[in-house]
Amino acid sequence: MKGLYKIHAEMCKVFSNSTRLEILNLLRDKELSVTELIEKTNLSQANISQHLSIMKSKGIVTSNRKGKNIYYKLVNPKIIKAFDIIREILAERLKKDGKIVRGV
Repeated sequence: MKGLYKIHAEMCKVFSNSTRLEILNLLRDKELSVTELIEKTNLSQANISQHLSIMKSKGIVTSNRKGKNIYYKLVNPKIIKAFDIIREILAERLKKDGKIVRGV
């Protein structure tokens, strides 16, 4: 059981970075190339590649080469369910605290 907790903690570390959360959200229902992710996030290729590498090493995303492009997608769509539940909890907390955040 301790092994499962360790893996869980490692996965949560991946989710502790706002850039990786943005990438996860972009990959929510589609496969995107590195180029598309760069365009959508306005981040450098090196920065995007670093985050994708971390997520790939933890088994969160997988890659597929098509010609000169590398495409990424989520390994398991349940990751987005967890992502959405956490966002809902945060939105409820912000609403309760009287802070309204648009787009949450």
